[in-house]
Order: sequence, then structure tokens, then C-alpha cells
Amino acid sequence: MARVTQMTDRSLSLVPVRTRTAALSDCVLRGAVAAGFGLSVLTVLVMLLWISSPYPDSGLGGALHVAAALWLLAHGTELTRQDTLSGVPAPLGVVPILLVVLPVWLVQRAAHDALDPANGRPGPSSRGALCAVTGGYLLVAVAVALYAAGGTLPAEPLSALWHLPLAVGAAAAAGVWRARGCPGGPLPRPVRWILPKGARAALARPGMPDTLRAAAAGVMVLTGGGALLVGGALVWHAGAAQQSFLQLTGAWSGRFTVLLLAVSLVPNAAVWGASYALGPGFVLGTGTTVTPLAVTGNTVLPHFPLLTAVPGEGRGSPLGWAVAAVPLAAGVVLGWFVVRGGEKAGPIPLGGTVLSAVSAAVGCAAAMTGLAALAGGPLGTGSLASFGPVWWRTGAAALVWTVGTGLLVALVRRWRVLRRNRPAAPVPQAAGEPEWHDSGARVARWAALRAASAGLKARIPQPGDQPADQAGDQPSNQSGDQADGCAAADQGDADAAANNDGARGEDGEDGDGPAVVQPGPDRTDGADGPDGPDGPGSTEVQDGTDGTDGTSSPGSDNDVPAAVPAVPVTAPAPPAPPETGAEAGPRAEPGAGPGIGSAWPPMSYTDGD
Repeated sequence: MARVTQMTDRSLSLVPVRTRTAALSDCVLRGAVAAGFGLSVLTVLVMLLWISSPYPDSGLGGALHVAAALWLLAHGTELTRQDTLSGVPAPLGVVPILLVVLPVWLVQRAAHDALDPANGRPGPSSRGALCAVTGGYLLVAVAVALYAAGGTLPAEPLSALWHLPLAVGAAAAAGVWRARGCPGGPLPRPVRWILPKGARAALARPGMPDTLRAAAAGVMVLTGGGALLVGGALVWHAGAAQQSFLQLTGAWSGRFTVLLLAVSLVPNAAVWGASYALGPGFVLGTGTTVTPLAVTGNTVLPHFPLLTAVPGEGRGSPLGWAVAAVPLAAGVVLGWFVVRGGEKAGPIPLGGTVLSAVSAAVGCAAAMTGLAALAGGPLGTGSLASFGPVWWRTGAAALVWTVGTGLLVALVRRWRVLRRNRPAAPVPQAAGEPEWHDSGARVARWAALRAASAGLKARIPQPGDQPADQAGDQPSNQSGDQADGCAAADQGDADAAANNDGARGEDGEDGDGPAVVQPGPDRTDGADGPDGPDGPGSTEVQDGTDGTDGTSSPGSDNDVPAAVPAVPVTAPAPPAPPETGAEAGPRAEPGAGPGIGSAWPPMSYTDGD
């Protein structure tokens, strides 16, 4: 066991410890690999098109130079076209936005993976990973720019000097931010140096993620609406678009190339449509402006399928003015998302709602400004020196629309949310009337209901009680003193004593009829015994019996406390047959215990009773 542990310890010690230099070197390598992978994808695509082209007169070197130039163009770098008809180099600055997606995704993925601690080894710091990945990517970019300088589409040095670091650094920062779990802590020091104090305070707010989400929603509505406008215009001018597509080239490889170029420019067309809906529109050269109100200038355009969607020259129509629904919808969605994010956190303050709406509008305008600057650019010299939306006009129009509409929608939605969450007003009560929810009032009502329903409730029989229909069949207990006292009384007096509580028969004789039960005590005088000739009367006294049927009669005033101790009965008394009503009372049984009546003192009765 000790040997196994020693071997395990030695094997663990052979694993090299990752130093800071090794971690940074790994990040640099990841950035270089990301750049090489993106360049390889474009190179393979260009080589396929070159091989399938019927006129491959540029040779393999020319195809590779075109691939390198397209890779630089995908990062926003402006190119220079050398082989023009006039011999004067012409700039090429319209960047296909779809080509930008691949390099940006590769850079942020490399930065994200660089911070993943593989095999338990420590990784680099966030700042170190950002700088190392960006540096490794830019090393490959410099080599590609130098190689593309010898072709027909070299990169503009000044444009490459600031476009490449900006695009790569932003993508790497996004990857580092995702790797750290998208924290919302303090801003990095370089960002704090660049931004003014007011912008730093706005970005450090707790509800900033919701504000950014609202701004992104506004940008999506604007660009989506612009894409719908362009698609509708292409369908409206479907014949012209088809003719332009077929006139460019007759080879299938050339048409496939045109199709790929048109697809890569679809996001650009969506931004153009959004700028058109916002109001400033776009320019098609130095003298042509396209807006919803009018199309001015000479609209002679090159043959390209997407350009056939441009409206004709002249004043705008009411159908063209309807495009204002796109920025209106963007402002509504922005204001809705602003209040939707703050609604979950609790009460929505008025100042916070206004600040969030304005901040979201500023973010939306900033994003549209960047997209407009990326979607447009020069296509040559002279009349084609400016092509696409003007970035600062697009940004200003987006700010006006989203602030005006979004702020109004946010305030209205906040008012509705507060109104819905407002507690209900109490129901007014009459003067002197207690509240319905008052516990004292409820208790008083329930007490009154119980008191009113007391006479309707049946009495619950106790364990010592006997059923009324079985009272005459069961033997009763009596004492000798009770029998002697009752035998000395007159028969009529005994009948009156048996119904002391007023329970008599219907004919008023000796209790022949059915007994009427009245409320009384749980003790009544016993029923009449047999008449004088048949034997001494036996008065039955049972607990809880009344009259001849033995039912209970609570509430009587004749309760007399027991004063004489009970005497056991020794003489048996056989029960009489129940032929008559006077003999219906139960008889005492030999050996029965003392009855309650044995404790009563002898009572005298008169004929008047």
C-alpha cells in the first residue's frame, strides 16, 4: 500500500505546473488559430469559385490574394481596387455584414476557451487573456495584410490600422465577459478613462442589463422591419430583379457567385431599409438621396438584384409614408421592455423609469449608428464615393424616435402597472355598524345563531339514558320506602302525582291516553301502579324519564336533593300484564338497585291536586 501511494505521488509530481508564461502563450496560440481558421474558410470558398469559373485568367496567386483581401474586408478594413477602367485606384468600403459574423464568433470563442481551466490547471487573468488572444490574432492579420498588398485589392493601411484592433478587441472582450459569467460589476479601467462621468454612472446602474435588453429589442425591431421593407420591394419589382440577375453573367458559377454576394449583403440591405423607415434614408452617390418623402437626383444604378428594390424618382406616396410604423413599433417595444424589466424588482420609481427609457434609446441609437457606418461606404470615386446610409443621420433619427415613443410607452405602462397593483379601497360601512371582518362582531353573530337554533337541536342521549320505546319493557328499580309511601295515597292522588309536570292522557283519567311531554327536569314522578284491588301501586322513578313513556323533560322546577339513603329492595314484585293504560307502567324487579325516588321524602296530596 505504501508503494502504491509512493508511485501515485511520483506520477502526480511528473505533471508540469502551468506557469503564467505558459498560460499566456496558450492564449496567443488560440488567437492565431482562430484567425487561421477564418482565413481558411474564405480561402476554400474562393478557390472553389475560381476552379469552377470559366475564365480563371488570374491564376492561383490571384485567387489567394482575393481570399486574403476578403478576409481583411470582413473586419471592416477598406480595400483599394487597382484595375479600373480609368486607371485611377478606387476605394471599396462596403463591408458585407454577413462576412463579419464568422471572425467575430471565432475570436470571442477563443477568448472564452482561454479562460477555461482545463485539467485543473490555473488559467490566465481576464486582462491577460484579452491581450494575449487579441495579440495572437493580430499577428496573423498583419501577415495577411502584407500578403494582400501585392494583389489587386490591397488593404488601406490607415483603415486596417484601427479597424482590425477595434473589431478583434471588442470580440475578445465579449468572450472574456461571457467566460466570467457575464458579471455586472465595475467597468474596466480603459473604459472608465474613455467614457464621461455621466455615462459611467449610467452604466453602473443596477438595472443596466434590463436597459441593454430593451435597447437590443429596439434594434431588432428596426432591422427586422427594414428587412421586411426590402423583401416587399423585391417582390414588387421581381421582374426587374430577375432580369438584373440574369444579365450579370451567363455561367452558373458566375451566377452562384452573384447569389452568394447578394446573400452576404442582405443584412446591409436590412440596415438600409431601417434607415429609410427612420426618415434620413440613404444615398446612392453624391447627388442621389432616397427618403420616404421623395427620391431626388440621378438614380442611374449598376445592375445588381438588391438595387432594383430602390423606389423610382419623384415624390413619395402614402404607401411609402406608412413605413413610419417601423420606428413606432421599435419605440413601443423598447418602452415595454424597460418597464417589464423593472416590474419584477418591486415598485417602479418615476425617475428610474425615465432614466431607463432614455438610456435604452441612447443604446439603440448608438447600435444603429455603428450598423449604418458598417453597412455603407464608398464603391468608387466621383458619384459612388458615398454609398448607403449616412451614419450620423441614422443615429440621430433613431434617438428621436425611440426617446419620443419609448418614453411615452414606458410612462403609460408604469401607470397601468401601479394601478393594477394598487390595493383595493375598503367598502364604506354605515354609521355605528361594525366592520364585517371584526372578530367581535362575528362571535356575537355566531352566538345569536346558536341561541336561536337551540330548540331545533335534538338532545343527544347520554350513556345512562334508555330509549323511550323500551322504557316499558325494561325492569325498573324501586325502594321499599317508595312503595309504602305510594300505597298509602289515594288512587286519584297517585294519578295526579304521576303527572306532576302536567303530562296527562287525552281523556284526563289516570294517564290512559298518550303522555304529552313538556320541558322539565331529567326526573319526574313515577307512573301509576295498578289499582287498589290488583295490589299496591308502585311508583317508578328513573333518571331522565317523564310520564309513562319515559322520555326526558328538562327544565322543571321540582328538583329535590336526595336526603334519605337508598334502601335495597328485598321483596320481589312481578310485573303486571299490559292490558290497560293504567297498568302500562314498568314494575320493579327483584334484586334491583335503589332508585332515585327512594331518596325523596314522603309527600302529601289533596283532592284538589
